[in-house]
Amino acid sequence: MAVDDRGVFWWHSIDLGDGVVTPGEKTLELQEQEWSSLRLPSLVGKSVLDIGTWDGWFAFRAERAGAARVVALDWFVWSLDFAASEEYWDYVRACEARGEPFDAWGPECAWWDAEALLGKQAFDTAHASLASKVEPVVADFTDASVAELGPFDVVLFLGVLYHMREPLRALEHLRAVTRDLAVIETAAIEVDGFEDRAFVEFVPGYDVNSDPTNWYLPSEPATHGMCRAAGFASTESVARSQVSNHRPGISDYRLVVHAHT
Repeated sequence: MAVDDRGVFWWHSIDLGDGVVTPGEKTLELQEQEWSSLRLPSLVGKSVLDIGTWDGWFAFRAERAGAARVVALDWFVWSLDFAASEEYWDYVRACEARGEPFDAWGPECAWWDAEALLGKQAFDTAHASLASKVEPVVADFTDASVAELGPFDVVLFLGVLYHMREPLRALEHLRAVTRDLAVIETAAIEVDGFEDRAFVEFVPGYDVNSDPTNWYLPSEPATHGMCRAAGFASTESVARSQVSNHRPGISDYRLVVHAHT
């Protein structure tokens, strides 16, 4: 696990200056590749909302790219103690061995604290070290007030859609806070022989990446269709990258879609 000397977990590697780089699960090089894959327009003078920011790398990167205002929004990750996630898995395995039910990783488990916000420590550390003006907002995006949040010129919705229990409702909320462009990066699927079909696969339990917060995996046509149903005027796929495939007949990949208002 990418935990620093203080016991803080980092998903992204963040260059804090003076030769200090946080111990992220993702490397700086990979993150810059992911940034390039988003095919963003110039952010100079724009307002940007980063939904599901985690430790804030994309928000800080947007600030560095010249955005006039950046808001970093999270709630789920910030409320969980990711540095203690191994304790959670020990608990799960113990429950399974006894044939007992266990709490899902989220608000129901013992590692959740929406007041202490232990999962926000990485963001706060980077924010202070970078002397950043990024504005943090602690909120569940689907319940956040659209009037209070936005709208924003560019909204980053990266690695979030497939974690949504109600993806179409989430996309409608996304449309409401987007003035110009929403950038949606998501896990996606393609079913052999049905590449043009708008499929959405429901993910039961811990079946994908042992992650109980994965709910739905859309196909590319489904992603575009849901965006248009949510009120976006046009959509286009701008990037696609294959991931390890262990399911015969189904290709798992990452998809980046631009949704325009």
